[in-house]
Amino acid sequence: MHHLRTKDQVEVDVVLTTRSGRVAGVEVKAGATVGSSDFRGMRWLQARTGASFSQGVVLYTGDEVLGFGPRLWALPFSALWS
Repeated sequence: MHHLRTKDQVEVDVVLTTRSGRVAGVEVKAGATVGSSDFRGMRWLQARTGASFSQGVVLYTGDEVLGFGPRLWALPFSALWS
């Protein structure tokens, strides 16, 4: 488990990497809404890891599961306990 921040301030809160090289990212947002800009770091990570990128998830306080592109999802925190 790692945190990612580039010199250009691109950030992903948690980067998970398996021993086989699969990569997933997790962002945590305190807000009840989520938008495309919340996936800036995730898209950066996805572009750099290519086929190794498994999933990118933004956890937020809203109620809906939302798709933001291939393998990119916004999930409510409540999904962790469902």
